[in-house]
Amino acid sequence: MAGDGERKSRKRRDAAHTSGLPSQVVCTAQGVAASKNSVELGALLSFFVVGLYLYGFWESVLALPDVDTGRRVGINLNLARLESKESLDRSLETDGGDLGTEKHLDVPFATWPVTVRDEANDYETLIHPGDKQTRMQVPKFWSAPLHNKQFFTREMAMKVGTCVEPDPNTGSHVRGDKCPLHQRTIYIAVASYRDFQCRYTVESVFARAKYPERLRVGIVDQIVEGEDPICNEPIEPCSEKPEQALCKYRSQIDTYKMPAHLSVGPVFARHIGHRLYRGEYYTTQSDAHVTYTLDWDVDIIEQMEATHNEMAVLSTYLTDVQGSIDPAGHSLRTTRPIMCNTYYEGGPQGLHLRHGSQPERRPSIHGTPQLQPWWAAGYSFSRGHFAVNVPYDEHQPMIFQGEEMSIGIRGFTIGYDFYAPERSVCFHHYAVGKNKASREKVKHFWENGNRYAGTGVRAMARLLGIVHMNPEVKPSLWDHVEEDMYGIGGVRTPEKFYELFGIDVVEKTTQGHLCMFVAEQGRMHTEFVKFLRADGMGIDLSKTRFAWVDPNPDEK
Repeated sequence: MAGDGERKSRKRRDAAHTSGLPSQVVCTAQGVAASKNSVELGALLSFFVVGLYLYGFWESVLALPDVDTGRRVGINLNLARLESKESLDRSLETDGGDLGTEKHLDVPFATWPVTVRDEANDYETLIHPGDKQTRMQVPKFWSAPLHNKQFFTREMAMKVGTCVEPDPNTGSHVRGDKCPLHQRTIYIAVASYRDFQCRYTVESVFARAKYPERLRVGIVDQIVEGEDPICNEPIEPCSEKPEQALCKYRSQIDTYKMPAHLSVGPVFARHIGHRLYRGEYYTTQSDAHVTYTLDWDVDIIEQMEATHNEMAVLSTYLTDVQGSIDPAGHSLRTTRPIMCNTYYEGGPQGLHLRHGSQPERRPSIHGTPQLQPWWAAGYSFSRGHFAVNVPYDEHQPMIFQGEEMSIGIRGFTIGYDFYAPERSVCFHHYAVGKNKASREKVKHFWENGNRYAGTGVRAMARLLGIVHMNPEVKPSLWDHVEEDMYGIGGVRTPEKFYELFGIDVVEKTTQGHLCMFVAEQGRMHTEFVKFLRADGMGIDLSKTRFAWVDPNPDEK
């Protein structure tokens, strides 16, 4: 190397001139003294060089990143790969949407069957977002978001999702789209607040499924112990009725119990529900007071696969259960709601979008679910990676109406597309008709409003800031903590969403009559589905310049 050559040349030059180092052995007394002094000088120089080396080595050790498998990483300990917090943070950094830089994250190990009960000794501490003091022990996320603010590749998507039976050659339960439809696992997330119907919901999940062995339910049960029914407790004793689903499939139910006074709304409860996910092929979410139809699991997967879109999310506001299901569990409905009616409303938390009542009619598109702008929290079905890439934000306490805007717009920017199912596979128990009296007795989380007063205002500022919906507020005025984890993607911008669907985030107005474009004749579906990417990884909306303008602004 060049450095070695320079040192060798210097030695040769030094050897040709007089120096403090002896060039020959001198046997006089004066020569011996000079030689002794030279050796001592050499020894001192050697000790100095060794000291510098040891100091540099120690500083290098101190500079090594700490290994952290805690919640700020948001990923479980992977025995095949222990990654430092710093390196993972670097992998999540973004330059604001540049899709040209490849970043790397490993998909964690997944198997079947699985339960978080096996991880009870590996929970992590979470500080309660409402009181900022209570320390809660919660399951770790199965994985941090995998999209890296880039296009989520099909190769990566096929690494997410377990199969009931392992691959006969590799022994792996992760088989991608080679897993037969009837063996693809489903995770069902249910968040319940003091709801007596929760266990009836879970009972119908298993009892009405064609392949209950591929299901796993994650319950977040917010209750007052000794006062409220427990969601995973059988309706009747197992000794008397062992065929109950809550007895027969108890091992496939994971429950996280939370004292009701710690409840700060559905966002935080469903955040913990996302922490219970463990790599299933599909994930679904519903309210705690719904009833499923017969063979619902086969039906909804068939609908999902009919989109030919890996990034499809089937979601809707559910129809009331009354008059919707016959005694055998078959649906009696030929109509279904579609999400297209949204407007601004005010309140203590400020102006924000909320969904209104949605039109329910016969589908105008047949043989496939129909594209729609919005996502609904009451029912959602997707590939498992949706729960990984768009986790509920734990820093949004006391949020209710903004929940669907946050998940929907964040999902849009990551590349997900929302569809109304062609057929409903579950129905909702609303507080109307014969269910009015019983449902009105169920308490709601806002009974904790005084305990956590003010937290919702700050949470709404964060929610709106993340999705660019409050440009009038300085970014320095809202909380940016863990924005890489709970922020937007890099495939589309929130501004593209607002342009497409007529939303003015400055004037806080919406272009009306959007349902004319979405629901009638399925114009949105027909217009956009032709831009579905060839590999099925979402619709390429960069190819359209569409922008909805209300054709009848003077009509309500």
